[in-house]
Amino acid sequence: MIRKNQHLLNIINVCIDTFLVVVAYALASWFWLEVVVHKSTNMAALQGKTLLLAFLYALSFVLLLSVFGFYNSTRTRKLRWKVTVIFSATVISTMVATTLFYLFRLEDFSRGVLFSFVALELAFIIGKYTLMRLLFNRMRARGVNLKHVLIIGTGRLAVQYAEDLANESTLGMKVRGFVGSSQQGAMPYLGGFDSLDELLKDTTIDEAVIALDMDDIPSIRDIIMTCDKNGVRYFVVPFYNDLIPGHPVIETIGRSKLINMRANKLENIGFAAIKRAFDIVASGLGLLVLSPLMAAIAIGVKLSSPGPILFRQTRVGFRKKEFQMLKFRSMRVNSEQDTAWSTNADNRKTKFGSIIRKCSLDELPQLINVLKGDMSLVGPRPELPHFVEQFRETVPLYMVKHQVRPGITGWAQVNGYRGDTSIEKRIEMDLWYIDQWSIGLDLKILLMTVFGGMMNQEKINKDGKAGKKQ
Repeated sequence: MIRKNQHLLNIINVCIDTFLVVVAYALASWFWLEVVVHKSTNMAALQGKTLLLAFLYALSFVLLLSVFGFYNSTRTRKLRWKVTVIFSATVISTMVATTLFYLFRLEDFSRGVLFSFVALELAFIIGKYTLMRLLFNRMRARGVNLKHVLIIGTGRLAVQYAEDLANESTLGMKVRGFVGSSQQGAMPYLGGFDSLDELLKDTTIDEAVIALDMDDIPSIRDIIMTCDKNGVRYFVVPFYNDLIPGHPVIETIGRSKLINMRANKLENIGFAAIKRAFDIVASGLGLLVLSPLMAAIAIGVKLSSPGPILFRQTRVGFRKKEFQMLKFRSMRVNSEQDTAWSTNADNRKTKFGSIIRKCSLDELPQLINVLKGDMSLVGPRPELPHFVEQFRETVPLYMVKHQVRPGITGWAQVNGYRGDTSIEKRIEMDLWYIDQWSIGLDLKILLMTVFGGMMNQEKINKDGKAGKKQ
């Protein structure tokens, strides 16, 4: 039933989206030419020919959305994904349209109408799907528009999946029951694997989820064949579920399917180029704007104690390559600088050094590292080689963070995990960042750093000696 309703809903969505795009053009043309510039003779004015072109554009727009999988069953997708797809399709279709204007010598087409149209198109389509998401969430919370799921398996993973569904009530997924080798606890147990064929004949079951533990893996081939025999769509929660990141990539070589367990978006040359370009521009502007402050700090460091202004320390960075990370020197020259962490009460800090460390101003020279390409503005913090060798043996997945450039700031740092804090929790945050990376996430981390993330818990040494905890 859900599949039939979904197909009908997809057709309705395509029709409404096409209509909204045409309406957006009509309103943009009327608003700009009649209200703003009072020039209704422009070729972008409302007439049969332009409305036909708007309709053809709308058809190409919804076709592009469908290529992105927008009209597939997407109840497990977040609204953010829909907004991203809508924005991407709008940018692509607008670029194609403007290219055609140039090729066909339509330079007189009003740019004001075009910009107004894009703004209205985005507002209408994004607004529509935001309202739909709110409406469906409310309906599903009341037991309407539910998708009935049969869970195949009765072990830990099967129970975990049922609990995850219960915690995501807005998805509208209802567990019909469990099928497996034995009943566990109070779960709605429907029988063993031999009863699966009969159960899947029930046309009200929308999909099956195969969540077998290791002991039941030998049955998986027969289970899949039974699902296919009854035409039931199924998903698999692999027994190594806990080891899989959020966005694995499946590749094929002949008959072999390879799961890339450590794929990340920054392996994409386009995303990597965007991030690198942003780093170059932002770090260059940062060095230019902050140069007076950095000069003042340099003078303060020089007057605070004998030694160089900049502190150079070997760190392990992208692809496990070592580089010289720069900081303003905040401590007296000492023999432990390459093997010991600084602490809150550290008698190596100078009075001026403790002040700039408190505000993270000692990190500013790392903008030079960013400009050179050793670091990024945002990423996992680089560590000393001494500790990298230690943690690679004691902290699971520690070395994975070296698959991206290290950063001046990162998700772990803005969440309070910096300095002498839990390395396990820090790595958990770093791996989440790598898995979830987006341009928006980088901007969010930078804003969190500027508005609150630069201040840390270190004490300011008023006499140049170790600070004492109160």
